Amino acid sequence: MKHKFLFHRLRFPVALISVLLFLVLLSSAWAEAPMVKTQAPGYYRMMLGQFEVTALYDGSTEQDMKLLRNISETEIQALRTRMFFSGATTRTSVNAYLINTGSKLVLVDTGLGSIFSPRIGNMMQNLKAAGYNPAQVDAVMITHMHGDHIGGLGDATGKPAFSKAVVYVAKAESDYWLSAAEAEKAPENFRKYFKMVHGIADPYIALGRWKTFANNDVLIPGFKAVPTPGHTPGHTAFEVGTGAESLLIMGDLVHNLAVQFSRPDVSIEYDTDQPQAVSVRQAMFKRAADRRELVAGMHLPFPGIGHIRCDGITTYSWVPIQY
Repeated sequence: MKHKFLFHRLRFPVALISVLLFLVLLSSAWAEAPMVKTQAPGYYRMMLGQFEVTALYDGSTEQDMKLLRNISETEIQALRTRMFFSGATTRTSVNAYLINTGSKLVLVDTGLGSIFSPRIGNMMQNLKAAGYNPAQVDAVMITHMHGDHIGGLGDATGKPAFSKAVVYVAKAESDYWLSAAEAEKAPENFRKYFKMVHGIADPYIALGRWKTFANNDVLIPGFKAVPTPGHTPGHTAFEVGTGAESLLIMGDLVHNLAVQFSRPDVSIEYDTDQPQAVSVRQAMFKRAADRRELVAGMHLPFPGIGHIRCDGITTYSWVPIQY
């Protein structure tokens, strides 16, 4: 009887110790769970009057500071340090914008697609994650024909990625990149880009779904082409919206957040006409600041939407939208 009593007295502490040991082992298992190391789907949604705007993240790339022009290395580093940037490169986003007008679904730029880098080319999967599919897109408007803006027009097989969309490109831009004469004049190592553009544009041209436009044309209701040449011959911004609310999608007027807002006179090697690119950037910054208009940029930190604030006669700051 005495042994039975001792057994019952000991059973509770043993059970308690077993439970505690189980909890310790369980918490240890949680602590050892593998890191996920991926982000949430890259889209951001907002209303613009009656339009729904969805920013789509294509990915990011490292930009070498040696590409910047009209500025010394010392000045670059001072501006980057001010923004808490370090190292020889700056992480640069690649963005696209999907606008639902209620009757039309319009995509502005397409990201890189599968052309160059596995780190970029996520626009399509983020478009789907945002609740849309490419077959619903009615129009694709192109700011300019560099690969990170038109690469997503084609799928992995080279066929049109958007089965019913009409592609809108500035006439000056289309004429330049599809010109055999311009390709012949280009440096030999640059001619591959003309070939790449043909590979992307030709299928849409064959289907009669490649349309060019002139400066200041209204392409469809709520979308006005604003000429911003310099980065490329026909580089175009798009003024989107109706009534009092509008968004200026400004393409590649900015490549480097830390440098070019404080120093809009700084160009980049990719600019076809660097003096013109500088002049246009300065004019568009002033317009955006004076009008207090909402703007979006393809290489501003995702979602790349916000305002430009004037800090002095020729200096500006980027004020991102609140999530």
